[in-house]
Amino acid sequence: MQPSYLKVFLTFARNSLVRDMSFRANFIFTCISSMAWAGMNFGLFKVVYQFTNSIGRDSGWGENEFFIFLGTVWLINSLIQTFCMANMERFSEMIRMGSLDFALLKPIDTQFLISFPRMNWAQLPNGMLGILLIIVSLNALAAERGDNLYLSIWNVLAFVFFIACGLCVMYSVMITLASTSIWLGRNQQLYNFWFYITNFYRYPMEIYQSGTIGWTLWGTFTFVIPILVVSNVPARVLAQPLGTPWQRWEWGFASLAVIFAIVSLLVSRFVFRSALKSYRSASS
Repeated sequence: MQPSYLKVFLTFARNSLVRDMSFRANFIFTCISSMAWAGMNFGLFKVVYQFTNSIGRDSGWGENEFFIFLGTVWLINSLIQTFCMANMERFSEMIRMGSLDFALLKPIDTQFLISFPRMNWAQLPNGMLGILLIIVSLNALAAERGDNLYLSIWNVLAFVFFIACGLCVMYSVMITLASTSIWLGRNQQLYNFWFYITNFYRYPMEIYQSGTIGWTLWGTFTFVIPILVVSNVPARVLAQPLGTPWQRWEWGFASLAVIFAIVSLLVSRFVFRSALKSYRSASS
């Protein structure tokens, strides 16, 4: 009998929360540390906007628009780090120590089982700060644009939908990187490599659209490792709402987010299953 994946997921979530609450001081300090990083990040861009009106020449990313973008990045980062990051880092140890054998024997999908057993709830406050920053920036943007800000429930639903698409892309990249541990034996640089590539999605894509290096980065992280669509599409939905006359390429870019979400999940699933075929248990 197949287990209920929702019930299993909720059990993982509850057990992780109980474990975190067993060390409350550590949990609180981790939350404070995480929020302090977000505060410094916010302060940095506040300083930047004292010297410029927008990030990227004629990009349209003014201060309020950019802080909507920044809040979106915080939200995505928070969700990924809460639900996936610890598990992806642990995967190589499961292979090395042989505990992956036990996961393979369980009557549940192995990829699901290794993706969500541990959740780092201390990272969730960053997502809450991101939502708060988005709301405050939207209010400021509404005051700035007046009647020219077309924001409705459909924009909010579209924002949530494209956040989900972005999470699918990010998860797919992570599980693909983690799967290489089966072939490499150990992949301790996963987090470092993840940090390097995700640095690029923390900024509007317009800043890359200049010069050979910039266009190369834009093409790589839009079509090869499609992380630019992760943050740019949902942020653009709110900062430049769908109720306004989007250009044709913007609609195409939004469509890419859906396509890349589906394709990335399929590719990551293929890579994971291919890697499992190469796995040799600890007893072999």
